[in-house]
Amino acid sequence: MTPARQLTVALLLATPGTTWGGMEQHTADLALALAKRGHSVHVFGHKTYRNKFPASAHFHSIPVQLGRRNPWLLLTLRRHLRQLSPDILHAQGNKAAQLAGKTGAHHCVRVGTVHGTKSSHKAFDRLDEVIAVSPRILAALRHPRKHLIYNGVNIEHQASLAEAAPTLPTGVTNVIAVGRLEPVKGFDRLLKAWAIVDASPDRCHLTIFGDGSQRLHLERFIHQSALGDSVTLAGFRQNLAPVYGQADLTVISSEREGFPYVLAESLLSGCPVISTPVSGPRDLLPAASLSSGIQEQDLADLMNLALSNLKTLKQSQQSAMAFARETLTVNAMAEQTEALYLRATAGRRST
Repeated sequence: MTPARQLTVALLLATPGTTWGGMEQHTADLALALAKRGHSVHVFGHKTYRNKFPASAHFHSIPVQLGRRNPWLLLTLRRHLRQLSPDILHAQGNKAAQLAGKTGAHHCVRVGTVHGTKSSHKAFDRLDEVIAVSPRILAALRHPRKHLIYNGVNIEHQASLAEAAPTLPTGVTNVIAVGRLEPVKGFDRLLKAWAIVDASPDRCHLTIFGDGSQRLHLERFIHQSALGDSVTLAGFRQNLAPVYGQADLTVISSEREGFPYVLAESLLSGCPVISTPVSGPRDLLPAASLSSGIQEQDLADLMNLALSNLKTLKQSQQSAMAFARETLTVNAMAEQTEALYLRATAGRRST
């Protein structure tokens, strides 16, 4: 695909290389999609992420594990930008936005994407354009040039990966949860809720996909609560496309979110979702699919209700699934992002 005007785009990912989550996957998907559209794409990030990005994107290792005020990090980034002279510098997340605002790269358009809810978004104030990934985040931004572009996913790409597809237990109602095993995802509360849900092991099974610092803590709770027959910690799996086809229900138990990938992936696959009332699910799902709060009893009540009539739940989410097919794809995300780039650079040239 040949764009109306080829751009040189630098994507800045400032996470320290220890985990791979939604923001990192978003950056990799965007890099691949923009390269396919004919743009020259460069990625600045931690060296451990090099193999996560497509060969069509030029990867530049910078020491983002250092603090955002570290002079060596800022000097390295500035040197790369001087050599590259991109049309667009696109910062992913808060730390990247703060770094981009200090580069002095006024020759290019500086764009930032806000991926999560924060108490302050001041890091984005010095950028030219700001993207929010959900309506709730958009409403919280005070930037004069803010735009809503939803995260997009590529289920077909997941299914094409060489990794062996995971399978879920047979003969039971399968409930899944996906995410980093970190406190913000609320998996400890999800397990406590599961312990009081009216779901016997021979009828329902919960499988959690992901890895993180809480894994040992969650394993201990499963053992102490005798949940081993009804809960599986399946670890991180990149190819989850077949899982959504096997699952009967997806649960999101997070304390806060920007726009969770698991929501888009589930809806695109036709798997109904229930969630705590966080950004993303709160914007797309019917009220009956959201818990009243984030505590274990709130989740248990919601799961009991959902499991009692999964057919009705799925019917209630048909409009959300249709919205996902139209809007929550990588192609839709890349098209809208490219259009923003072209408008912003055209405006810069005319001034």
